[in-house]
Amino acid sequence: MKFPSIFRSVTPTRFEIKPRYYDPIKEDIEDRSSRIRKELEEEGQLIKEDNQNRKGIGTGIRGSFSNRGIKPKKTAIASSTGIIRTILFLVMVIGAFGYIYIGPIILNYLLGGILVIGVGYYLIRFLKKGKDD
Repeated sequence: MKFPSIFRSVTPTRFEIKPRYYDPIKEDIEDRSSRIRKELEEEGQLIKEDNQNRKGIGTGIRGSFSNRGIKPKKTAIASSTGIIRTILFLVMVIGAFGYIYIGPIILNYLLGGILVIGVGYYLIRFLKKGKDD
């Protein structure tokens, strides 16, 4: 059972290889069928399929290299876990320096401040959810 953590654990990357198989029978069948299809198209017994003339079907290469679909990456500080890590780091630094200069009373102040901020945050989220519904 894995315990939840605020730190990212590195997972090993897996080596995955997809083997390619050569099937001479399948290749021979494809060659024969393409040759027969060409002969029938030349004789006029088979209608030539032209994907270029159909609407909506084609390679679609036009516009494929534009940057419209690429979203900018979030930096570590802007992600939600980055914010949580930064806040925890600041609380620990303030707690350590406050303990050195003020004494153990700083821990009570930090705990009270964290509780007030947490309750305020959840009240704002709850009130915002009530307005949306």
